[in-house]
Amino acid sequence: MRPTSDHAGFTLIEMIIVIAITAIVGSMVAVFLRAPLESYVAQDRRVRLADTADTALRRMGRDIRLALPNSVRVTSVGSVVYLEFLATRSGGRYRAQGGGDILDFTAADTSFDVLGPAIAMQAGDSIAVYNLGIPGADAWAVAGNTLASYIGVAGSVTNIAIAAKQFPLASPGNRFQVVEGPVSYVCDPGAGTLTRYWGYAIAAAQPTGFAAATPQALLATRVSACSFGYQPGVTERGGLVSMTLNLSQAGETVNLYATTPVSNQP
Repeated sequence: MRPTSDHAGFTLIEMIIVIAITAIVGSMVAVFLRAPLESYVAQDRRVRLADTADTALRRMGRDIRLALPNSVRVTSVGSVVYLEFLATRSGGRYRAQGGGDILDFTAADTSFDVLGPAIAMQAGDSIAVYNLGIPGADAWAVAGNTLASYIGVAGSVTNIAIAAKQFPLASPGNRFQVVEGPVSYVCDPGAGTLTRYWGYAIAAAQPTGFAAATPQALLATRVSACSFGYQPGVTERGGLVSMTLNLSQAGETVNLYATTPVSNQP
């Protein structure tokens, strides 16, 4: 006799029916879940785009607030927009009279005393005095009307040695600024990028191209449009830099606008 078993299996028809029912239920669930999932993905994408744009504009704002007075300039070539300024490291007041090493404005001078705390200097820095951004008192001039090269090593100093220089104008407040060098922000919607450049030479004409070896940092991608504007205001009053940045992905665009005040009191 054959052994009997209490266990019964599934027939092929039963398996097919179960598969079909499971597929129908899965399709119905997918229909109900599709909209919330797509909404979540779209919201996450917008948040990421907005965060990228906000971070880039905040970085630009921090840089621009440290710009040398009257050194901001903006230009464009086609859809590519360039914003450039001279970045400052610090500043102070120079000795204009009394005992000690005064800064002479009647002849070329090579050093002066710093009034107050010592100033942190680095090799390659420049000293600016009363930059007005006008002919005869313009840091962008080829001869560097209001700039003198720092001569010395890195460190805190109370007496600053400079290349022989006769500054064109004395500062009413006896102020000077320590300039690191030029910085450019380049927004290229064609390439979809916002890039920061630094470590290049000062030029009278605003540069619209940079060598591959120029130090650079990519701040944002997926840039679809942008604009930079600069209102210098009146001499010795604050200017205003306006920035608009559009980032796009998957048919959606995030638009952010920011303004940064610039102290134009040299």
